Amino acid sequence: MRLGSLTIEAAAEEAAGNWKRFECFCWFREEADRGNWAIIYTHNRDSGLLDQSNAEVIHKALEPFTAGEDPDVVFESHNHWAVGHIDGFSVRVFRGGEPTKAFATYHKLAQRIYDYPVLDESDWSDREVEATEANIPEVAWKLKNELELPAEWAGEVYCWLSNNEPGELESSDDQGGYPCEDSLQRAFAALGYNKELPCK
Repeated sequence: MRLGSLTIEAAAEEAAGNWKRFECFCWFREEADRGNWAIIYTHNRDSGLLDQSNAEVIHKALEPFTAGEDPDVVFESHNHWAVGHIDGFSVRVFRGGEPTKAFATYHKLAQRIYDYPVLDESDWSDREVEATEANIPEVAWKLKNELELPAEWAGEVYCWLSNNEPGELESSDDQGGYPCEDSLQRAFAALGYNKELPCK
């Protein structure tokens, strides 16, 4: 059950000590009140751009609670056999029998995600653009080895596609856009990238 669908009281009861129910899990923490803590995972090595974006928003919101000798939040990165590592945070859910401000802060974000899965549209969009620009050279690996290209060619190709074939830039599997090779050939031709490398 997603914590964002619950009241804070119910969510706190559900979350506290949740790590005790994890299978094949070892947590080397020395807090005497570990039963009052929850472990919340936000993303892993293979997570898509949306999970990465939401994780960053959550990280920034919880960072103030990591200060001091007895913080209510500790950022975590745990090894995982399938995805290499899985990241998130541990949070003290109860202090003195009441939900902590740290947990309340996370719960508000969880409620927002439950209502609508994007915490920061601008950040997510920026990540999609960056990923797409990084994907273009991968798709064009053959073409770029045959032509003499300027230093900023990937960004110029992105701009041309954005203005002329925006559908080619739509994100695929939340990993950014992967324009097809034909669309890149059209962009190269329009941008004048048609000078072949000299033969050696």
